[in-house]
Amino acid sequence: MDQLRLQIRGRVQGVGYRAFVRREAAALRLNGVVRNLDDGSVEIEAEGPRADLERLLDRARRGPSHAEVRDVTSQWGEGASRFHDFRID
Repeated sequence: MDQLRLQIRGRVQGVGYRAFVRREAAALRLNGVVRNLDDGSVEIEAEGPRADLERLLDRARRGPSHAEVRDVTSQWGEGASRFHDFRID
């Protein structure tokens, strides 16, 4: 199991971005969390098989139709089984 942490910048708050990520992660059977940050970006922490995390990364770069993703920072690590589902904070 791997872990992926993303920070998404652009017009990503107030456009359904977190709900989009939650749906995509659930479809991929990933566990984790997505949250808004004070600087206007969105943070995603996800755990699961690397191939599915890469799919989530591709989808996060695209975002929902009203979002405008300008920058994605990714950090890979070893999964710690910290999460039991995928939630919005």
